[in-house]
Amino acid sequence: MLAERLLSLKKQLVEYSGVIESMVGKSMKGLLLKNKAFLVEVIEQDEPKVNELEVEVDELCTNMIAQYQPRAKDLRMILMALKMNNDLERMGDHAVNIAESGLYLIERPQVKPFKDIPLMSEAVMSMLKDCIDAFVNGDAQLAKSVCERDNVVDDFKDKILAELVHIMNVDPSAIERSLHLLRISGNLERIADLSTNIGEEVMFMVEGRVIKHHHKEENS
Repeated sequence: MLAERLLSLKKQLVEYSGVIESMVGKSMKGLLLKNKAFLVEVIEQDEPKVNELEVEVDELCTNMIAQYQPRAKDLRMILMALKMNNDLERMGDHAVNIAESGLYLIERPQVKPFKDIPLMSEAVMSMLKDCIDAFVNGDAQLAKSVCERDNVVDDFKDKILAELVHIMNVDPSAIERSLHLLRISGNLERIADLSTNIGEEVMFMVEGRVIKHHHKEENS
């Protein structure tokens, strides 16, 4: 039955998102605690698992559309799952990028004490967790709050960029390390953007209306 397959799909996506949450968390813990094992685990163990899950979800969605020809809310759910699948896979790539930069940075002296990057990562992790919860529970209000928090993460990125540009101007020897920190903040920002995408898709799934353009206009 379609209802059972949809439930199975939802469970797959929850498992998938749990792996992504873990990857982002481990990549940041590895950086902040200078724990090489966490960073290596993200790159060598978690990334292959993400690739497997992406293929499984894609096949499940494609087969359901072909077999059941779903309509209305069921079809919206499957189409959202396909988009969410792509967003989660990209988040996995960003977590790997963070881990790779972390491996470079933990072997070298810190450019400056970590302050804004941990706060930025907390905001991003909160958005990621809440967009998944919104999907699972069909909670349009929670999804909207995820979208509204995207600006907070953008502000962190701008602040980090300004500080690191100043440091690079004063101390050219810090340029390469600073660029890795900018890479980390950039990847965190992209994870926040992708979480916002999922939030927008949840609102579409629940309410059947596209809010992406409205959201952009409100924040422009």
